[in-house]
Amino acid sequence: MSELNERFKAFINNRWLVFVAAIWIQACAGIGYMFGSISPVIKSNLNYNQRQVARLGIAKDLGDSVGFLTGYICEALPLWAALLVGAIQNLVGYGWVWLIITGKATPLPLWAMCLLIFLGTNGETYFNTAALVSCVQNFPKNRGPIVGILKGFAGLSGAILTQIYALIHSPDQASLVFMIAVGPTMVVISLMFIIRPVKGHRQIRPSDARSFSFVYSACLVLAAYLMGVMLVQDLIDVSHTIVIIFTSILFIILLYPMSIPVLMTFTEEPRQSIEEALLLEPEKKESGKAAESDTEVVFSELEDEKPKEVDMLPRSERKKRIAQLQARVAQAAAEGAIRVKRRRGPHRGEDFTLTQALVKADFWLLWFPFVLASGSGLTVIDNLGQMSQSLGYDNTHIFVSMISIWNFLGRVGGGYLSEIVVRDYAYPRPVAMAVAQVILAVGHFFIAMGWPGAMYVGTLLIGLGYGAHWSVGPATASELFGLKSFGALYNFLTLANPGGSLVFSGLIASSIYDREAEKQEQQRHPNVGSFFNGTLTSEASKCEGAICFFLTSMIMSGLCIIAIIMTMTLVHRTKPVYASLYGKPRT
Repeated sequence: MSELNERFKAFINNRWLVFVAAIWIQACAGIGYMFGSISPVIKSNLNYNQRQVARLGIAKDLGDSVGFLTGYICEALPLWAALLVGAIQNLVGYGWVWLIITGKATPLPLWAMCLLIFLGTNGETYFNTAALVSCVQNFPKNRGPIVGILKGFAGLSGAILTQIYALIHSPDQASLVFMIAVGPTMVVISLMFIIRPVKGHRQIRPSDARSFSFVYSACLVLAAYLMGVMLVQDLIDVSHTIVIIFTSILFIILLYPMSIPVLMTFTEEPRQSIEEALLLEPEKKESGKAAESDTEVVFSELEDEKPKEVDMLPRSERKKRIAQLQARVAQAAAEGAIRVKRRRGPHRGEDFTLTQALVKADFWLLWFPFVLASGSGLTVIDNLGQMSQSLGYDNTHIFVSMISIWNFLGRVGGGYLSEIVVRDYAYPRPVAMAVAQVILAVGHFFIAMGWPGAMYVGTLLIGLGYGAHWSVGPATASELFGLKSFGALYNFLTLANPGGSLVFSGLIASSIYDREAEKQEQQRHPNVGSFFNGTLTSEASKCEGAICFFLTSMIMSGLCIIAIIMTMTLVHRTKPVYASLYGKPRT
């Protein structure tokens, strides 16, 4: 019995259990990606025009991206408390929206609806932060795979929630809003005490690489399965029994990674305490080196004006050469031959604060392309319902699900391929982001053309390009500006989403859509007069045809090309940094 208790205690404190629980939370944390499915029902039930829907979309983007308070709460409170705060916000925000659109609560003005959407969507920032913080602490040597997989499941959550909604089989579209309010809240509350640091640095096992490969395989199987199921349900009128079978298999795939902590706990022998102590020795040595480096005198002139070929040397040789130069400069300074001053701030590749990063050109060369490319991708996600309806598609949910799947594959694939770029070739990681921006530009062009099947191709390309940004961008920020203030840097990076959405969706897309809708309405009823008066009308505006989003998509495609130019400039500027971080490229 005592051995069984020890095994159960080891299972509860297994870092892989925390990771699997975090995956499940992330699988329902991408609430913002469902806005394309719920915006049509909000628009029709509340009789909004497209400009008003776009304002709700901006509120959603702000809620999804503004996480400064979230970071503070996750530091001040236990992670379970932060998760509970997020669950309450999600329930109150979207629950109140559901009551309003079903007539069970008094309608509120547009600004109050924006506040509710912001409140509900902001709950997912607590889910994301708690999951990432706990797992990065538990897997300090595997941050790349951990962040990529968790962010990938957040991108896939739209497809998962849509499939679960198909199981409900409700003719009332407002029930989707109810499911978004209640479903994630129940999942988070049931798992919130599992999400915590469990001294994962002491649980390193030789089988970890195999376990990560297993999780990656499960991710690919899940994405392929969801894609197949959504296409079948879109092309064929399947019975509700088949939908139940499809959804049951989905749950089995989601539960499959639980086999890792189960097998690890009940098949492997307990690790001896002496082995645990040995695992800590390298970390103590590393911390000692860090303390030593903190007291090392570094001269700003030496760092800024050293020959470029020094940066291209292997790391050990580079340190030796810099040490020799430092000795010479120190001797010359002692003799009064030169005047030396200490550097006033960190250099690329070292730890920056947010304030220090904001004055660097490299940071803005990373952030502005994020605004242009990621913001344009988010605009498509927010307007998928109207885009697909304007091109004659009745089932808008299929595109929401598809873009969630491609978003997921873009995040997982972008992180994996960019890691090959830096590890095998020591080339700057942002080049992978430039490739993603090329994909986005082509995707916007396909949607603009409105050809038969172009919506499917455009959804694929935009999902891949948008998703890749959220695995490549944060990793790039951590490499160029360090990990010390990574949370603040990441939260500032996420502001690119509402910034881009404010311009593309709130100003450009909605204005062009409403103008085209007004033209079409005047052509149908030439004697009625202006269709818009800036307030709620008796009939919601509706535009038909590729013209509705043609100009918007072409503008976004052009801005993605500008983003490519800026990103390649960053690539050129950071070649020495990546050469010093990852060594000389292989020949």
